[in-house]
Amino acid sequence: MSMSVGELFEELSTRFKSDAAAGLDRTLQWNITDVEDGVWAFRIAGGEGELIPGGVEDPDTTFSTRSETWIAIAEGRQDAMRAFMTGKLKVEGDMMLAMKVPELFETGA
Repeated sequence: MSMSVGELFEELSTRFKSDAAAGLDRTLQWNITDVEDGVWAFRIAGGEGELIPGGVEDPDTTFSTRSETWIAIAEGRQDAMRAFMTGKLKVEGDMMLAMKVPELFETGA
């Protein structure tokens, strides 16, 4: 059974790979736009990650998608690049950072 959007964001810190984030000082943000709508940011600094429910004012990269797509990506059932290429995932801001996200977090149910 799939987790909810909120539950997946709450466990994002446990999926964070600090070794892959060495030298990064950036903030990612997700805008979920439907049934489980909301905004979550994840600040990376000094090899540490911090979830910020409600988001931040000026993130480096913003992902916008529906809850169904976000859950599938987070659980490893949907490839993020494929979701982007098919218009299910929109990205604004630092595209290089966006492409690095799969390296920064473990996926799986």
